[in-house]
Amino acid sequence: MNSETTQRILEAVDAAFDAQLATTRDFVAIPSTRGAEGPCQDMIGDLLRERGYEVDDWHIDLDELKDLRGFGPVEHDFSRARTVVGTYRPATVSGKSLILQGHCDVVPAGPLEMWETPPFSPVVRDGKMYGRGACDMKSGTIGALYALDAIKAAGFKPTARIHFQSVIEEESTGVGALSTLQRGYRADACFIPEPTGGKMVRSQVGVIWFRLKVRGHPAHVFEAGIGANAITAAYHLIGALQKLEAEWNERAKSDRHFKGLTHPINFNPGIIRGGDWASSVPAWCDVDCRIAVLPGWLIAEAQNEIRACVAAAARDHRFLSNNPPDVEWSGFLSEGYELKDSAEPEAAFGKAYAAAYGGEVEDLVFTALTDTRFYGLNYNIPSLCFGAAGAAMHGFNEYVDLQSLRKSTKATALFIAEWCGVEKA
Repeated sequence: MNSETTQRILEAVDAAFDAQLATTRDFVAIPSTRGAEGPCQDMIGDLLRERGYEVDDWHIDLDELKDLRGFGPVEHDFSRARTVVGTYRPATVSGKSLILQGHCDVVPAGPLEMWETPPFSPVVRDGKMYGRGACDMKSGTIGALYALDAIKAAGFKPTARIHFQSVIEEESTGVGALSTLQRGYRADACFIPEPTGGKMVRSQVGVIWFRLKVRGHPAHVFEAGIGANAITAAYHLIGALQKLEAEWNERAKSDRHFKGLTHPINFNPGIIRGGDWASSVPAWCDVDCRIAVLPGWLIAEAQNEIRACVAAAARDHRFLSNNPPDVEWSGFLSEGYELKDSAEPEAAFGKAYAAAYGGEVEDLVFTALTDTRFYGLNYNIPSLCFGAAGAAMHGFNEYVDLQSLRKSTKATALFIAEWCGVEKA
C-alpha cells in the first residue's frame, strides 16, 4: 500500500470522526446487559444494511454449541439471544479474508448513585467519553465499522471477503463468538478491537466461573450454637481458594509470558447470596467465583484442582466435613490463548501501526480474556487483539480516551487495507 493511499485513509478517518463519536454515543446509550442485548444487535444490523453488507441475523441454539471446545454453561433466559454478521464480498479477490468482531454485551452498572454521570447517558468531557461499555468495547466495535467506512470514503474498496461480527456473551461464556464458528464463518485472520491501551495482546489468561453451594443448619439466633452458619462456612472455603490462587501464581512464574507479572492469576468471589432472615442462622449460601488459568493449562485439570481444594477445606470444617458443599460450573470454561503462527497478519498490522502511531507496537500480556481464543484454538485462525485506551472497565465512570480511539481507528483501517488489499472504487 503506497503512501498516497495511506494518507487518504487517515484523512478519511479524521473527516468522519465526529460522526463516529455520535454513533458510538447512540450505541453506548443502549443498556445491553446480559439478556438485553437485542436493541444493540438491531442497531448493528441497521448500520450494516445501510452500508450494503449482507446481514445474517440469527437466534443462537445452545444445543448446537454445547459439545464445542470452549463452551460455557448458560444459566439465564437465552430465548432472545442473537448474533449478527455483516459480510462484504469483493468483486475482485486478491487479498486475504478477515473477521472483524466486537461484543455488545456489557456488565451491570452497579449502584447508579455511585456514578458521576448516568452510565447509559454517555457524555464527552475532557477528551473522554464516559458510559458503561464506552471502553469495553462499544467504541472499538463502532471504530471498526468506521474504519471500513474510511476505506470507502478514501475512494477504495477491499479485495477480500470481510465478516463484521457483533456478538454477545463475551463477558460470561463466549458462546456468541462460538456461534459464528458453528455457523461456518471463517477467515484468514481475525481482528478484535478490545481496549488494550494501544498494545497488541500477546498472551491472555483463560477463565473459569464456578459456584460454591454451601448448606448449613438453621436455628433461632438466641441458640445459634445448635445451628451451622452457611455464610461463615463459605468464608472458610473462600480462604482455601485464596491459597489455591497463591499456588497457581507460583506456578505462573515458570510461564514465558506471565513470569514477568507479579500476580497474573486472580481469584474473585464476585457474588454472594445467603440466608433468609437476620435473626436466623443461615441455612444456605451461594458464592459465584471467577479464577484465571494460563495458556496451556487444561480446563478439566483446573476444575479437578478446584474440586479438590474445596473438598479438603470442607474436611477441615466442623460442619462441612459431614455436609460437603457442591461446586457448580456457572459460565466461562475458557482456555488461555497465546498468539502463534501469526507472522503475516502481525507484519501487516505492524505497517498499519507505524503509519498511525509511529514506531513498533508493544506486546501486552493480558490478565483478562477475549474472544480471540475461539479462533486461534478451535480453528488455527490467527487472532489479533488491539484497541484504544481507557479506564474503569467493569467499574464506575468507565471511559474511553478519544484521541486514543482516533488513532486505533486509523490503525484498524490501515490494517484492513494492508491485509485485505484495496483497489480503486
